[in-house]
Amino acid sequence: MTWSIIAKAPDTGAYGVAVATRSLAVGGLVPHGAGRIGAIAAQARVNPLWGVDGLRFLAEGRSAHEVVEIVTRADEGRAKRQLHVIDARGQVFAHTGGDCVGWAGHAAGDGVSVAGNMLTGPAVVQATLRAFQEKAALPFAERLIAALDAGQAAGGDKRGRQSAAIKVWGGEPYPILDLRTDDHPEPLAELRRLYDLAQDRYVAIAAAMATRMNPFGVYDTAERDRMIAAHLGKRPGGGA
Repeated sequence: MTWSIIAKAPDTGAYGVAVATRSLAVGGLVPHGAGRIGAIAAQARVNPLWGVDGLRFLAEGRSAHEVVEIVTRADEGRAKRQLHVIDARGQVFAHTGGDCVGWAGHAAGDGVSVAGNMLTGPAVVQATLRAFQEKAALPFAERLIAALDAGQAAGGDKRGRQSAAIKVWGGEPYPILDLRTDDHPEPLAELRRLYDLAQDRYVAIAAAMATRMNPFGVYDTAERDRMIAAHLGKRPGGGA
């Protein structure tokens, strides 16, 4: 029902998951992650507990390989499910059950994994991975979206299009970017529109959120306004 990409940004250490499918609200169950810990995409006959429990195991310091082995071994439905994981060291590991609806499979590179099922063919996964690797100059989140665009151009979900999502985690347990297209005839185009919209104020506001190092964040209105103005000033057409 889905194809997704998970990755770790080599420059910032951020984690990201981007996903698209011909099902409603894919962002609600597939992507899981946390800053400094890792990211997970649980899909096919999705078991959301794979993501919830997998994150707990990652937080305990287990590797991506160990996490996949633990959660799949305990699930009688594993042959119909798909999972891929990236850990704190940027190592990836994946499981594609033998009874997943075809085409189903996965591929990986340095700090990145792509997996999908119910696809038009292996070219979807290959194109997604290749685009991510070739577009290293783009900002991390935009790079993930561009990778999905390439997978869609290669065929995508064989049933069509409906929803897409992207989540990116910085150094905190909560995501610094969390965008979803739950039901749209062109979900990836709509996801990109939301991403572009987020560059105006959302990114600056996210930077003012509380962190473990600054547990109160920036709550002063004047200071937040200065942060937003400074961010907008760096945007194309944003002024000085």
